[in-house]
Amino acid sequence: MTYFSHSNKLEEIRRVGDRPLREALAKLGGWPVVVGPSWSQNGSIEQLLGTLREKYNEGVLIEQWIGPDDKNSSVNIVQLDQMSLALPSRDYYLKNTEPNYIKAYHRYMTEIAVLLGANRSTAGAELNKVISFEQRLANASLPEADRHDTSQIYNKMTIKQLKDQAQGIDWLKYLKTFLHHPIDENEHVVVYGLKYFVYMGRVLKEYELRDVYNYILWRLVMTVTPHMIDEYQTKHTEFRRILQGIQSERNRWSQCVEWTNKKMGMAVGALYIRKNFNHHSKQIALEMIHTIREAFNELLEENHWMDNDTKTVAKEKANAMNERIGYPELLTNTQELNSEYEWLNITDRQFLENVFNIFHYDALHNLQKFGKPVNKDKWYTEPAIVNAFYNPNKNDIVFPAGILQPLFYSQHFPKSLNYGGIGVVIGHEITHGFDDKGRQFDKDGNLMQWWNNVTIREFRDRAQCFIDQYNRYKLEQVDQFVNGRMTQGENMADNGGLKQSFRAYKKWVSRNGEEPRLPGINLSHDQLFFLNYAQIWCGTMRPEEALSKIRSAVHSPGPIRVIGPLSNSEEFARAYSCRLGTPMNPTSKCSVW
Repeated sequence: MTYFSHSNKLEEIRRVGDRPLREALAKLGGWPVVVGPSWSQNGSIEQLLGTLREKYNEGVLIEQWIGPDDKNSSVNIVQLDQMSLALPSRDYYLKNTEPNYIKAYHRYMTEIAVLLGANRSTAGAELNKVISFEQRLANASLPEADRHDTSQIYNKMTIKQLKDQAQGIDWLKYLKTFLHHPIDENEHVVVYGLKYFVYMGRVLKEYELRDVYNYILWRLVMTVTPHMIDEYQTKHTEFRRILQGIQSERNRWSQCVEWTNKKMGMAVGALYIRKNFNHHSKQIALEMIHTIREAFNELLEENHWMDNDTKTVAKEKANAMNERIGYPELLTNTQELNSEYEWLNITDRQFLENVFNIFHYDALHNLQKFGKPVNKDKWYTEPAIVNAFYNPNKNDIVFPAGILQPLFYSQHFPKSLNYGGIGVVIGHEITHGFDDKGRQFDKDGNLMQWWNNVTIREFRDRAQCFIDQYNRYKLEQVDQFVNGRMTQGENMADNGGLKQSFRAYKKWVSRNGEEPRLPGINLSHDQLFFLNYAQIWCGTMRPEEALSKIRSAVHSPGPIRVIGPLSNSEEFARAYSCRLGTPMNPTSKCSVW
């Protein structure tokens, strides 16, 4: 392979220009706003949507994937949900107080269309109908805050039943476009967005096909545009400046590193663990996980609102959690790792085509699971990321190498710092197995009610305490209150993780003795524990990004993730001698675990 310098690669990208995108749009029948008055429908809407899913992994109108059936987690099944909107949340479309964002979105859409050849004098008016169409779909979508109860939105049905209830789309024709398996109307699917699909069918009948096709193909263009340069990048940056407050894009090399890690995470992870991951941190993490889980089980026994039978099953679930730490073993097996990418074709001179190839690879990777049993040993999380996860379908807690690496460097630091940092993260993920979503799944990852109704009511009373508490927090930067319902799962996990990790730290002290104080720092180790927890969430956000987060994110803003859990912690109040009745030691505190 011939090595290309950075400048040569940019020259090659400029030489190719937007040709691959234009060719892709032409194969899909053409973007109506660009083709002009001569455009005519080429193929059905089901074929177009199915092709976008198969070739570009693009879920327009319909979000579709193949994964474990929530009620039978050993079986992969086709799943359908409402689509992700182009703007961060439905509020951007429906609130009359935010016209600037809609105007910026329309201007961005129009400018990109013009770059691809649309008539500037008519494109704006034509694309206004696209905005109207998406606003109608946004109105039909269920707010994220109303999607916590999986059992309420889970609908398993045959394709025929779906067709009878949600008209406007030939569902069998759509699925046959990309599944390439013999299926008929008796095939079962899981539907999470049934009300949305019913309404979507009505909306489709109200708009001309040209408007619908304009929207569908715009979503593909919008996905590709961030990967382009020069005029396209300029328009993309202008839009992000208004939407997120970003003043300029990062260096191209930095973006490429991020894209590569995101799209080829296992390959990058293999390089990362060979050179940078110290395996001793894995052992440290295991010890912390076991101690924190022990603390969770103790807190479980001490609570008075859960009946004994449910406590027993909850403990079984906690003890059955699979610990995925560091990285999957396939990263050490070159042949097995190569097989992961056998469907992916990457060259060193065709950047945009590489992007399209990765889209196709992602789609195939998911579609190939159809008709196959769930591989519960499969690890889908990239190792070189700084995050942790809980997977309810597998009852997995996942701690990739990226988040564990600091444990090795901090092994000589006081344990109070480790437990106040990574320890709280571990507790956070364990708690996710018992938040309002996770508690609905049993130890085998199946959606079922294993709590009795009295215990569920008790849990919801305590969850409501958190909802009310966080609803009262305002992010002064944007003069907006936190959505306590939308963030309740993460808020409970923050609070539970903090409590479990502190107890686990105190257990370590009881076994190993009190640590010597850090020289030059006039703080106890209990104080250091909470201080290290708080510093995790230090950071700044632009007002536009803060508004986006508070409207669409399931996590509370950073400052609230500190104030909320610490004000509920009696241990924090004792450590810092907070007087009862003050803001950080209120007389009424929220607690579940």
